[in-house]
Amino acid sequence: MAQPPSCIVCAGSGVETFLDLGSTALANKFPSGEDLSRPEPRFPLRVGFCHGCGHVQLVDRVPPEAMFTDYLYVSSASDTLRAHFDDLAAALTARHDLADGGLVIDIGCNDASLLCCFRDRGARTLGVDPAENLAEFSRDTRIERYRGFFGADTAGEIADRWGRAALVTATNTFPHIPDLSGFVAGLDAVLAPGGAFVLEAHYLVDLLDQLAFDTVYHEHVSYWALGPMMRLFEDHGMEVVRAERLPIHHGQLRATVMRRGEGEVDRSVDEVLAAEKQLGIDRLDTWRAFAGRVGRLRAEVMDCLNGLKAEGRRLAGYGAPAKGSTLLEFFGVGPDLLDFIADRSPLKQGRYTPGSHIPIVAPERLLEEPSPDHVLLLAWNFEDEILAQQAEFRRRGGKFILPVPEVRIV
Repeated sequence: MAQPPSCIVCAGSGVETFLDLGSTALANKFPSGEDLSRPEPRFPLRVGFCHGCGHVQLVDRVPPEAMFTDYLYVSSASDTLRAHFDDLAAALTARHDLADGGLVIDIGCNDASLLCCFRDRGARTLGVDPAENLAEFSRDTRIERYRGFFGADTAGEIADRWGRAALVTATNTFPHIPDLSGFVAGLDAVLAPGGAFVLEAHYLVDLLDQLAFDTVYHEHVSYWALGPMMRLFEDHGMEVVRAERLPIHHGQLRATVMRRGEGEVDRSVDEVLAAEKQLGIDRLDTWRAFAGRVGRLRAEVMDCLNGLKAEGRRLAGYGAPAKGSTLLEFFGVGPDLLDFIADRSPLKQGRYTPGSHIPIVAPERLLEEPSPDHVLLLAWNFEDEILAQQAEFRRRGGKFILPVPEVRIV
């Protein structure tokens, strides 16, 4: 029998699988028509719980080079996210006195949407990201960029070339990091004395509350709660000094981290930690029950889709986020059920969904005849934004199906 994997946080051997989503394609690798004739790599997608420190994590890991060097997700595709970044930059610029040219390093900078907001407020900026295609995509922003992965082996070069940072950010990047010890060592190398690291990541409490199993895909090695996060940083001479829950993406945790003794610990840390304990997210039985709910949701969604199809309704999808790839593959939804998936990103249009191979088109297709009767909203975490954008489709009688945390038709 194979040995269980070691924990990514505490290195303990007690990681137990509680959710098995099968073998899936990489969620952000959208094949072209030409690619469909070639074999598509697939990898096991299982989630485990560490009995040592309570961290929830993938059991099977894919090398980062297989996922991030050519990347089709862009932050600027969402109006909600762009507004969130502007608010974040305003708050952090004031809190960390960045307006006089303090250096901000954004790890996993993507298309530089966040860094543009810092730049416009007077900060000096540097993006770190391995995706070559996104470097081209964001060239006109004139944001300096280090093309590569961030860690202990690259942080020294970054500090030598650009200096040490007053602030390092990582929005929707921290769950991707497989070598957490190397990452934290890199932070220590690039942060100026008194500097702060601010991360935003999907939050395990919200994942539980919303049954957001589709947040699970190979890029997300870790599913963060505050307790295991504190353990990680404390083991490396740092500490979480502030913890904030955010509504963006239907629930995230923002944590501010500094070297031990360089910042005052806010009471928000104890408050969030106490709430986690009360909810039982540090117990395996909580996650076994979660897996049971996921199985029941799959049956409910498929009954809905198959029932509508049997009535002769035309079905499509909206949004091709990575989370949608997980949902489509685990539920077994393919082009036999959905005629197409509409998405605003020009990088994805003309391609196909990973594994399920549903064609991706521009949103205008929703208004062309024959238009779909019902649309499965895969980007359900941006429900309000998308329903507002598609007001004309709804005015003409089109309906959206919300699949998570329960089936709703609006």
